[in-house]
Amino acid sequence: MERKTRIILALDVSDREEALKIAEDVSEFVDAIKVGYPLVLATGLEIIRELAEFAPIIADFKVADIPNTNRLICEQVFEVGADAVIVQGFTGRDSLDACIEVASEYRKDVFVVSEMSHPGGAEFLQPVGEAIARMAAEAGASGLVAPATRPERVKKIREIVGDKLTIISPGVGAQGGRASNAIAAGADWVIVGRSIYKAELPKKAASEIAAEIEAELRREG
Repeated sequence: MERKTRIILALDVSDREEALKIAEDVSEFVDAIKVGYPLVLATGLEIIRELAEFAPIIADFKVADIPNTNRLICEQVFEVGADAVIVQGFTGRDSLDACIEVASEYRKDVFVVSEMSHPGGAEFLQPVGEAIARMAAEAGASGLVAPATRPERVKKIREIVGDKLTIISPGVGAQGGRASNAIAAGADWVIVGRSIYKAELPKKAASEIAAEIEAELRREG
């Protein structure tokens, strides 16, 4: 992904035409589109190929299985045109290695969840989030997922991995996180869903978040 607006759109709608319309509408203000189960289960895996016309695609399947199953899932994801996949790290190093091996074959990226952005993400994942971050760095993952709803955790994860890994940060907008806070804490990109795709004017909503991020980057610079 090129660092332009630093926004990744989480496109969790379930209608194909709506998804394509929103993607086209906001394409100039997003650096990538994150596609998860809601849209893929409703429309089929080919939606990834269609959306890839507008932006790089991150398949957010939070892959969490034994190595062989992880390998098969990643192969399907990359065959259909995804540029990256999001996986869980709690299943262990061998499962993560399987994903990274497939990604390297396709020259694609793997993002590992260190912590999730909802309140429950602090219950079981946060206590092991730092260990997952270290494992991801050692394994050669492309990046980590760290919560914009808890900027202090983004900052901690950044301290652990330094510049080795990219950090993408979900939870901006509807979940209460602020894009500028996540960027200031060390995130490379923020992930925004409902605040854009449910807005009356998605393009305007995306442009406003992009402006907030730009102002924060200017302040830091």
